[in-house]
Amino acid sequence: MIDLYYWPTPNGHKITLLLEEAGLEYRIVPVDITKGDQFKPEFLAFSPNNRMPAIIDPAPADGGAAVTVFESGAILLYLAEKTGRFLPSDLRGRKTVMEWLFWQVGGLGPMAGQNHHFNLYAPERIPYAIERYVNETRRLYGVLDRRLAGRPFIAGDDYTIADMACYPWIVPWQRQQQTLEDYPDLKRWFEAIAARPATQRAYARGDARQN
Repeated sequence: MIDLYYWPTPNGHKITLLLEEAGLEYRIVPVDITKGDQFKPEFLAFSPNNRMPAIIDPAPADGGAAVTVFESGAILLYLAEKTGRFLPSDLRGRKTVMEWLFWQVGGLGPMAGQNHHFNLYAPERIPYAIERYVNETRRLYGVLDRRLAGRPFIAGDDYTIADMACYPWIVPWQRQQQTLEDYPDLKRWFEAIAARPATQRAYARGDARQN
């Protein structure tokens, strides 16, 4: 059984989406970031960037010692390779999924995260920062909307870890001061993923304090 060190944030939800889709057994170990659990020495021992999520897999594919993985994108890649699912095996398909996975971890996530920070959590309102990150979030939504034109999923016909990486960062679209109706292809994609049974199971486990 995989131990998932988790708190119900977009990056945490990425991993439960994949675990539920793949049907892997896992146990949630809450990392309460509101109490600073991410700074505890026992967590830093295998997640040195003091960020969750992280996993411990006691049964890696090579049959060796338990494997620890930190960083949500790396975890998605590790689990996709472990299960042989949600990541194409052909060169071009894999390349496309990797492009959009890295787009999310390097762009959509950080920019939307700054949007959340300056809109909701900053001790003072800084209009320039708010405008900057709301506008950048809007630009990235547009990039994703254009990508999804004529495609059911980001990489094409199949649901992959690229979709799992991006979806949780669109869930709080209202907090990001966006309107899904402005992005019809993104909206169609978003609603299709929201309707997946595994998505619903993943979010039902979303309050780590109840696990």
